[in-house]
Amino acid sequence: MFFQRDIIEDKMNRAGNEKHPFLFGIDFEMNEGFFIIDPLSQNEILFDVDGSGNSNLVDSPNTVYSPQTNKFSDYQFEMFPEKLTVYKKRFKTIMNGLKKGESYLANLTIETPVITSLTLKEIFLLSKSRYRLLVPDKFVCFSPECFIKIEDGKIYSFPMKGTIDANISDAENTVLNDEKEKAEHNTIVDLLRNDLSRVARDVHVSRFRYIDELKTNKGAILQVSSAIEGTLPEGYMSEIGSIVFSLLPAGSVSGAPKEATLKLIGKAENSPRRYYTGIAGYFDGANLDSFVLIRFIEQNEKGLVFRSGGGITARSDMRKEYLESLQKVYLPF
Repeated sequence: MFFQRDIIEDKMNRAGNEKHPFLFGIDFEMNEGFFIIDPLSQNEILFDVDGSGNSNLVDSPNTVYSPQTNKFSDYQFEMFPEKLTVYKKRFKTIMNGLKKGESYLANLTIETPVITSLTLKEIFLLSKSRYRLLVPDKFVCFSPECFIKIEDGKIYSFPMKGTIDANISDAENTVLNDEKEKAEHNTIVDLLRNDLSRVARDVHVSRFRYIDELKTNKGAILQVSSAIEGTLPEGYMSEIGSIVFSLLPAGSVSGAPKEATLKLIGKAENSPRRYYTGIAGYFDGANLDSFVLIRFIEQNEKGLVFRSGGGITARSDMRKEYLESLQKVYLPF
């Protein structure tokens, strides 16, 4: 089930050529991943990819959820964020790199220990999100962000950059008119448009900077997205794994230019992200839908850790970036 990246890429290409359904995932560093053929027939790794998945094979967590009333009993969810002074050191490393021209957009992430009365499986089952994934004893993910979709010879990407509390007065106009958010979003759109141009023709932005609302246990938040699409060459099914891997790591969770920014991120974060900000996806035998592994709770030797982050540009305000990273620590119900 778990393999090195070259094996996963080959298995994806073979399954695509044979139009055989599969589920896959790959970590941010592209060292390890998983590949499951006929994933709807198993329930070891649970997934729901925009309505397709195997979550219906397991029981609802009746201890905290009643299907009849659709209401929750009390549950615990506490976060223990790092101090601003700790975040400041990593932020300063990124800003120094930006000033030296090593990068013009870098995604900086943090780890926030959490305590909850819910299990990872219960969080998966209760989550309301377009993309959900549970790898037992490793992590649960409830991601709102598509990586790429491949449908009928077309490839699509939907970069997501720009977050704001929906309860702030005039929140939508505020985030759309924020100069830092504009610059960050434009950079990622340009990066992903260039990425897609390596594997497709006629690449263009079909929808620019639209708003999605996400429900959380702390209230609604707004996120800004765009849509990019292109046309794949004939015979792309037999190269579906190679197409995916040629676009990694995801631009929205790394930065631009990628190679130099990855070195800067490594210096600032000083630890591997592993599956956090990697990708996962489902191929149904005809089309592929994949997503970025964000909104992510990891189980490790420290207990449960919520991973979150945001894009840093030369216009970034340290305190605002810190608060945005913490705003993304939530449960989607």
